[in-house]
Amino acid sequence: MVTLYHYLVLSALLFGIGLYGVLTRRNALLILISIELLFNAANVNFVALNRYLYPGQPLGQAAVLFVIAVAAAEAVVGLALVLALYRTFRTLQIEKIDLLKG
Repeated sequence: MVTLYHYLVLSALLFGIGLYGVLTRRNALLILISIELLFNAANVNFVALNRYLYPGQPLGQAAVLFVIAVAAAEAVVGLALVLALYRTFRTLQIEKIDLLKG
């Protein structure tokens, strides 16, 4: 039987993997993918807590829909930035991009 604890552990693992990816990756596209993992960890938390603590109320699902909309907007803007960076510098390695250096 799957309990709330199992969902929270899954969410913590997803969050840990995403955080590790954000902090250690040097490729801009992989950082965006890691951020998506962070959003999905939050979504698992919202749905699991709603299911076990407030069954029958759609507040958790509504929060997930909001997070999915924010994640979609983040993906669009992030991929546009990645494309612009690649066109300018011909690389996606963060340490080789010196756009903001005066």
